[in-house]
Amino acid sequence: MRSQILQSVAVCLLLFFGQAGAVQAQDDGGGLAEALSQLLRGGNGSGEPARRVPFGQGEIQLSFAPLVKQTGPAVVNVYASQQVSSRSPFSGDPFFERFFGRQQMSPRVRSSLGSGVIVDPSGYVVTNYHVIRDADEVRVATQDGREYTSEILLKDESLDLAVLRIEGPEPFPSAQLGDSDALEVGDLVLAIGNPFGVGQTTTSGIISALARTHVGVNDFGFFIQTDAAINPGNSGGALINMVGEVIGINTAIFSQSGGSIGIGFAIPSNIVRAVVEAAKSGLDFFERPFVGATFENVTAQMAEALGMDRPAGALIQSVVPEGPAANAGLRPGDVVLAMNGSLIEHPDALGYRLATQTIGSVSTLTVLSQGREREIEIELVRAPEGESTAEVTIDGRSPFAGAKVAALSPRLAQQLGMRAETGGVAVLDVARNSPAAGFGLRPNDIVREVNGEEIDTPEKLRDVAMSNSRWWRFTVERDGRLMNQILRY
Repeated sequence: MRSQILQSVAVCLLLFFGQAGAVQAQDDGGGLAEALSQLLRGGNGSGEPARRVPFGQGEIQLSFAPLVKQTGPAVVNVYASQQVSSRSPFSGDPFFERFFGRQQMSPRVRSSLGSGVIVDPSGYVVTNYHVIRDADEVRVATQDGREYTSEILLKDESLDLAVLRIEGPEPFPSAQLGDSDALEVGDLVLAIGNPFGVGQTTTSGIISALARTHVGVNDFGFFIQTDAAINPGNSGGALINMVGEVIGINTAIFSQSGGSIGIGFAIPSNIVRAVVEAAKSGLDFFERPFVGATFENVTAQMAEALGMDRPAGALIQSVVPEGPAANAGLRPGDVVLAMNGSLIEHPDALGYRLATQTIGSVSTLTVLSQGREREIEIELVRAPEGESTAEVTIDGRSPFAGAKVAALSPRLAQQLGMRAETGGVAVLDVARNSPAAGFGLRPNDIVREVNGEEIDTPEKLRDVAMSNSRWWRFTVERDGRLMNQILRY
C-alpha cells in the first residue's frame, strides 16, 4: 500500500514537472528526475541498471544528433567498378560475320555502391565483401566529398567482410569498435549508411534479436537483428550504440519488396575487430583457429538420449587424430556447452566464439561427456598446410586444361571457405575460354577421381590429365555433392 502511494505521488510530480519544463539535474549528477525514475521502477538506487525508459517532457525532447556528429564522419561511401566484356548479339552468326566480320564491342563498366566505416585514423575501412566482389577498382568517398582510391587488404566471403586501406595527408575521422557481446535485446541503436545512393542517412531502432542464424546471407551464422531501417546501399555501414561505438556492420535485409520492412542484420563488431587485426598484421585472408573437430546441432531426440534438459550446444561429430581437440581429450559424442563462460547454443555460436579468439591462445570449454560436465582447456592453433602447398596449372588436351589446382589442406580449405576434413584436390581458378571452363569446372570444386584413379595430389591430376585418352570419366565434389561425368573429348 505504501509503495502504491509513493508511486502515485511520483506520477503527480512528474505531471507537474512535465508541464513546467524539463526536470533539472542536481550538481551530483542524480537529482529529482533520477530519484523519481528509480521509484517508478521499484528500485532503491543501490544496484539499478543504467537502462531505463524515457519519461518527462525533457527526456522526450532529447536528440541523437551528438552521436551522429561523433560517428557520421567515419561512415563513407564505397564505389566498386568492374570492366565486363560485351559480346555482339550477332557473334557466331555465319551470315552477319560473312558480310560484317567479327564485331568487337568495347567493354562496359559494371559498378556497385555501398557503405563503409573508417575504424582507424590511418585509413583502415571496413565494408561488406559483396560490395567489392570482383571489383577492378574501389573508391572511397568521405562525408566531406573527398574521394580516395583504396587498396583491398583482406576479403572474406564466408563472413561477408572486407578491409580496405586509403591514404591521406592527415588522420581520418574514425569510429571506435565496441563490444557486441554486451548488447541486449531492446537496446537503442542507430544505422548510418548511404541507402539507394541518396547520401548519408541515419535511422534509429532497437536490437530486435541476437545470434540470428541461417538468414540466407552467407555462411556466417551469428547476426545482430535490428528494426532500424536498412536499405540497399546501407551494406557496410555502421550500426552504433548510444555511446557512439560501432557494434555492428550492416549487411542485409529481409525483404520481398527490396525495401526495409524492419528486419535488418548486422555482423557483430567483435568479429569485425578480429578481421581488422588480421588485415593489420599483413594477412590477405582471415585465419580462424583450428580445433580439429566437426560439430552438428543437438536435436531434441539427441538431448533426451544424452540426459539434457533441452537441445543446446555443439555435438562433436568427428575428431582429427592428433589435432587440438583430440589432444584435449574431446571425443565424438561430447557436447560443447560453453566457451570461456559464454553459452554455446549451436555450432554457429561456437564458430563465432572461436573466430574471435587469437591463434596460439588457450580457451576453456565446458563439455558434457558421458553424462557429466567437465571443463577442459584447448589450444587454438593455426590450420595446418598439409604436405604439399604447390599450385599446379593443368595443360594439355583434357577437360581439366586451364584449371589451377592445389591439395586441399585444412589451411587452404579455411581460405576457400570449405570443409577442412574433405581432402582431395581443389580447383582454385579456371581460365576463361579454356576446356575446363567449357566443361563447367568451377573454383572450389574438388576433383576426386579421374578414369578410375583416385586423385590425392595436384601432381597426380596433372599426370592423369596428360594421358592420351578420348573418353574421360571423373568424379567432382561440389557443395558437398558428388557428380559423376563421362565425356568424349
